[in-house]
Amino acid sequence: MSIASMTGFSREAGVSGPFQWVWELRSVNGRGLEVRFRTPPGYEAFGEEARKGIQQAMSRGQCQLNLSLSRNAAPPNVRINTEVLQSLLDEIGKLDLPSGMDGASLDGLLSVKGVIELEENLDTHAEEDLAMDLRAGLARLIPALVQARASEGAALQGVLSGHLETIRRLVDQAEDAPGRQPEAIRERLQAQIELLLGGKSGFDENRLHQEALVMAARADIREELDRLKAHIDSAEALLREDGAVGRKLDFLSQEFGREANTLCAKANDITLSRIGLELKAVIEQFREQVQNVE
Repeated sequence: MSIASMTGFSREAGVSGPFQWVWELRSVNGRGLEVRFRTPPGYEAFGEEARKGIQQAMSRGQCQLNLSLSRNAAPPNVRINTEVLQSLLDEIGKLDLPSGMDGASLDGLLSVKGVIELEENLDTHAEEDLAMDLRAGLARLIPALVQARASEGAALQGVLSGHLETIRRLVDQAEDAPGRQPEAIRERLQAQIELLLGGKSGFDENRLHQEALVMAARADIREELDRLKAHIDSAEALLREDGAVGRKLDFLSQEFGREANTLCAKANDITLSRIGLELKAVIEQFREQVQNVE
């Protein structure tokens, strides 16, 4: 099982009688599913057929479908309009030509407009064959795009899994950070007080212990760490599902960001602050990649 990307490209081309055709279908990121097509005049019905097929095969992404069509010029049929030619000959025979003037030549008569007619060589079955070939191309084009999106999704899944592993490692580091412990907070607080008092004694040890406990409670990140771990488990489960999970992963990435921001705000020593900043950077990378997931 693997997720699918919203980015992909497929192409199908062929020759049908005098016609050369090319289908191209590409997709990029989108909040929902949007399908646009561009076809030559008279071929819009094929675009509508493709739209229905794309809507059945995909759930998200901006898709652009293009059909390019060209026709090879076939040699025309040449026909001499004998009626026009005979009429010319009859009229010329009635003329009293001046002395020394030659009569009409064949090449001269053939150059008269209407004597030679060019008829386009039409194949009555060419359009029908073209329609069949275009539909066959579409039948291959859409699955090819689905496969391209799946292949990119497989690579994307590895990237996202790597980000989740890093997030879990940083969460474990934050959980084990010595600076979170009340005793460590007490020692830092005592050092700050001694610095302010200039080394003089007289500060109540019990009061110092109570203040350290209050500061530890305010800086406690237990809930944030628990929620981050739950979000990691949910994201990993989504990556193992089939279907469109991009929206859910995007929501989780936002939740990751909120918890990381709170962790940084509560950080009570430089080590925990560094872990929080690194955590925010990885979460942002995770969220950027999630935007590509269908």
